[in-house]
Parts: sequence; C-alpha cells; structure tokens
Amino acid sequence: MLSISLVFPAYNEEENIAFAVQKAKKVLSSVADNWEIIVVNDGSRDGTCQIINQLSHLDSRIKPIHHHANLGYGAALKSGITSAKYDLIFFCDSDLQFDIGELPVFIELIRDCDIVIGYRVKRQDPLYRKLNAWCWNLLIRRCLGLKVNDIDCAFKLFKREVFDTILIDAIGAMVNTDILVQAHRCGFHIKEQPVTHYPRHRGKQTGANIRVIIKAFNELFKLYRKLNNTGHPYQLIKEIKKEDRL
Repeated sequence: MLSISLVFPAYNEEENIAFAVQKAKKVLSSVADNWEIIVVNDGSRDGTCQIINQLSHLDSRIKPIHHHANLGYGAALKSGITSAKYDLIFFCDSDLQFDIGELPVFIELIRDCDIVIGYRVKRQDPLYRKLNAWCWNLLIRRCLGLKVNDIDCAFKLFKREVFDTILIDAIGAMVNTDILVQAHRCGFHIKEQPVTHYPRHRGKQTGANIRVIIKAFNELFKLYRKLNNTGHPYQLIKEIKKEDRL
C-alpha cells in the first residue's frame, strides 16, 4: 500500500491555493491508497486562512496548519513535514508554477533511491531570479560540496526515513540546502528528475525580497560552521535525535 503526505507552504496564496489543492487531490487519489494534504498558512494577510479552513471542512484529508505570523518558507515546510504521517513526504509550492501531474514519475523513481528532486528545464522566472539561482547553486557547490542542478526547485519527494534522521534548522529560503546537504552527508541516495515550470499568473513572489536573501546567507554560514566544526554529521544528528527522545 502506498501512502503519501503532501505539504503545501502558502503565503498570501488566496488566488491559487484552492486550485492547487484540487489538482493535488486528483493526482493523489490516482496513485496512493492513503494520502493527506497539509497546507501551511505562513501568516498570510489575505484570504488564504479562510480558504484552507473551508477546504478542510469539505475533506478531512486536507490538514490546515496556521502560523499567526510570517515565519519564513523554511518554517512553513518544517511545520508541514513534522506533521506528516505517511511513508512518503512530498512538498511543492502552492503557486501553480509546477505540474502536480508529474508526481507519479517521482513515485516510480523513489523505489530505487531515498530522495527525488526536480530541476526546472525551462525556468519561467525573470532573468534576475535565474541569475540569483545560478549564483546560489554555484555557492552551494563550492562551500558545501552538494552538486545538484536546481537546489531550490520546490518539487521534491522523500522517504520518511530521511526526516527521521536529519534536523531541519533553517527557517528561511535556505531550507532546501539544509535538508539536502544533511541528507547527502548522511548517505541518502538522491536522484534528479526534470520538471515543467510555468510562469506565475496570480499572486506575488517573495523569494527575491532582500530580507529573504540576507536570511538565506546567514543560514548558509550557520550550516557551513555546523557541518565543518563537528564530527561526522550522521553521528551528531543521531545523538541529538536520541537526546530529544529521552
């Protein structure tokens, strides 16, 4: 039996979130025996909260989580991931820039690995965002040794053992790097798969906000120090997890 938890982080996505959830329901119903959709409202100031609650009342498999303030993309993902209860955990942005219909391919691929991550073949974003992403990927390769095509592509599938092992510290845009670098150093097998990317038609992007960028760099330096000033990260993480359970 295949079971999967899907996490949608959402900040001011009142124009997109209902469509995203409905599309996800159709796909999950076709591939999984048990599933849930966890929508994390990260302090939205529009109607996102009310829409999520309405969707949850109509279908109990839709689980709302509400942050009273905007805590950041990483914090939203962490809330959703730690609440997930099924064997596979998938996350995707809720802005309709990805095709959730490509998830079945990822489910097939994860039979032979631990993590499947998407990379945008034709990224439909402004030039400055593409340039920012290229520079960020290069920096991660040089500083942390993680060589992937598109580290921040928000279309990723994990076996839950990954999140039973690693600790998510990042609360901002650094979260994808935090997760994948730890997973890679702990020996989990990562596979990459191209995904379709669409222009954003409704709502507003926040990734290029200067405060988001500054927070990402601060978290990068913290992760670098954490991974290079300790012993083998897998042993360190296991010890921390053990202490948390005591």
